Amino acid sequence: MQLRYKCLILDHDDTAVKSTPEIHYPAFVKAMQVLRPKEKPFSLEQFVTYSYEPGFAEMLRDIIKLTPEERSYQYQVWREAVDEAVPDFYEGFPELLERFKDAGGIITVVSHSECDDIRKHYEQKCNVSPDLIFGWVEEADKRKPSPYPVREILKAFSLKEKDALLLDDLKPGIVMAKSCCVPCAAAGWAHQIPVITEYMKTNADYYFSKVKEFADFMFV
Repeated sequence: MQLRYKCLILDHDDTAVKSTPEIHYPAFVKAMQVLRPKEKPFSLEQFVTYSYEPGFAEMLRDIIKLTPEERSYQYQVWREAVDEAVPDFYEGFPELLERFKDAGGIITVVSHSECDDIRKHYEQKCNVSPDLIFGWVEEADKRKPSPYPVREILKAFSLKEKDALLLDDLKPGIVMAKSCCVPCAAAGWAHQIPVITEYMKTNADYYFSKVKEFADFMFV
């Protein structure tokens, strides 16, 4: 068994783990029940769509029109949910990573989640640990979609651009990969929302609707 790529550069939320349906969205609904008790919360599909465009912060500020104090409360509810729960990995994903690691592959993560949360998820729900993690940092020029994390990964493991494959469920990861000339794949199992699916199919080098399809592709 040979690997098609030496290194995986993985997004985390909604690519590896089911964090939006299991943590982020329920926390949002919980906060809205306090902040807007007379209004029906967005559906999961609406939540994901607005988080994609115009963006999560813009959704809270411009669409729902939360005040700074209300946004602070929403963040508090979300942070408590993240601290308390560990989302499940998508079915077949841990096994894919085990096979990849056993074959000599390098596993890295570039995410907007915090590094400690990512490590906790892998430690509790997966039998392998990433070789390198780039999580949320305050400096915008060092977090996705900045090319900085990918360039640092290539440098750390002495890899050429063609040696790595980036996997993400959303636009920022694809933009980051393209800026570094690294091949990229779409995790199509995360969303069935037309605007997201269309973008990912058009702009990613590969599109996979199921984890098994991606696993079959990785091993040649």
